[in-house]
Amino acid sequence: MTREEKAQYVSDLAAQLSASNVVYLTDTAELTVEAVNALRRKCFQSNISLRVVKNALLEKAMDQVEGKDYGALRDVLKGATSVMISDTANAPAKLIKDFRKKSEKPILKGAYIDEAIFIGDDQLSALESLKSKEELLGELIALLQSPAKNVLSGLNGAGGKLAGILKTLEERA
Repeated sequence: MTREEKAQYVSDLAAQLSASNVVYLTDTAELTVEAVNALRRKCFQSNISLRVVKNALLEKAMDQVEGKDYGALRDVLKGATSVMISDTANAPAKLIKDFRKKSEKPILKGAYIDEAIFIGDDQLSALESLKSKEELLGELIALLQSPAKNVLSGLNGAGGKLAGILKTLEERA
């Protein structure tokens, strides 16, 4: 790879990193060609970008991204590294967990999600349980609507009772 090609590769990778708030670093070394192809296929089906990268080039790309501090993720840039980039925070974690039913890898090295950094394979369960922005908004709207629905149903029920009582009193008089 020439110097110009490396510079172009780094700038492309930096553009991908700056466009996404969900970046997973994994170890896919020692996977067979068939397993890697299966992983790529699953990533493609789940709208996850998978790239095998050189650590030095990834570190340079991280340096070029403005406004994001990848901090401790730089410490895990050893050995073979694959980058998974997604729009959904928990999609790569679910994919990794599902893929590991058949294989020991990929192993999670670290993840960057909306300025939070997760280091180590033991964080996979926590990452898998993260909710997407849409799920959180749905829950928030349901919580906000719940008291209003209770008040309305209470008023409807109480209004009917009050009208019945008034009608009864009117008939007595």
